[in-house]
Amino acid sequence: MRLFLCARGAATIAYQMAGVAVGWQVYDLTKRPFDLGLVGLVQFIPSLLLVLYVGHAADRYDRRRIVSLAQLAEAAALVGLLLATLVFGVSRDTILLFVFALGIGRAFDYSTMQTLVPSLVEPEALPRAMAASASVKQAATIAGPLLGGLLYLAGPAAVYGTSCLMFLFSAGALSFIRIRQTMAVRQPASLATLLAGITFIRENPVVLGAISLDLFAVLLGGATALLPIYARDILLAGPQVLGLLRAAPALGALAASLYLARHPLDARVGRIMFAAVACFGLMTVLFALSRSVPLSFAALSVMGAADMISVVIRASLVQLETPDEMRGRVSAVNAVFIGTSNELGEFESGLTAAWFGAVPAAMLGGIGTLVVVLLWMRLFPQLLQRERLQTG
Repeated sequence: MRLFLCARGAATIAYQMAGVAVGWQVYDLTKRPFDLGLVGLVQFIPSLLLVLYVGHAADRYDRRRIVSLAQLAEAAALVGLLLATLVFGVSRDTILLFVFALGIGRAFDYSTMQTLVPSLVEPEALPRAMAASASVKQAATIAGPLLGGLLYLAGPAAVYGTSCLMFLFSAGALSFIRIRQTMAVRQPASLATLLAGITFIRENPVVLGAISLDLFAVLLGGATALLPIYARDILLAGPQVLGLLRAAPALGALAASLYLARHPLDARVGRIMFAAVACFGLMTVLFALSRSVPLSFAALSVMGAADMISVVIRASLVQLETPDEMRGRVSAVNAVFIGTSNELGEFESGLTAAWFGAVPAAMLGGIGTLVVVLLWMRLFPQLLQRERLQTG
């Protein structure tokens, strides 16, 4: 488990560092909010296109090898960004091309990485293991943007090169972990086997409600794509403050995940999840109205804590409700939902910011999240009334 946590931490730091560099470099080149949205959209498209195959591959082949190869592909994409920046000349379209390549590796990396945790621990230890994994991820999500912002002082190439090395380390570390993988799916890929994950989620109202709540709430409330605009044009700061703001949600999430690792949720998990998502929406509105770095940092930190509570509940429900032989396919679909809420949410934020401005876009997103919470409480009473993560 420790080696897995090291690998996940290194990969997360690499991805977050690259995100800071890409966001600042694109906005520095074009000064257009819409282009920041395009970065999110281009990252999301591979996950959508590959969702069925990614899940089937995770259930059929060695999951460690899939993640390692995916991270090597991500490292190769960063080499492309490095060479474009230093040698060939960089443009918005060049960055988007390599971000798309990064997204291909990410499609396999993100969803398959999650399926490794249940193979490392016993079922009764899964909630704590998920919280520990989330703690490492959030600690890395704090360190990544901060390191990215500092390294950007030496130029984006320094960020891309360091991120590449971190991915290489993670890929190597994963090859040494031992997992308890059950009998893999051996039948050839067919429409039925590829769609099995979607069918399972659709027929399980608790899983469907948890995944879709996160999808629409974060899709509407995702203001992180606007952070370069807030840092540069509203807070009148530089890339170091951008790194600080990008790290703020992870700081709050880390605090929440550390608490949950010591005090696992064992009652009223449905109500807690809805309350956490509502808090996320309220903090998004507060962030939209902020004109100071400390208040913006505080709002983003609470957003991260609220989101982490929701994430731990959702991830635990998905893993505990899903048979191991289907975890790859279900996790792949779940990853697309998460990617939709994150990367497509960035596109939505960039688009609305281009139309209405950054502040109205963030405010509308927060209000939209609150509306989703109220609506989902009516649509998914089974999730609202869920008492414990494990049944029986």
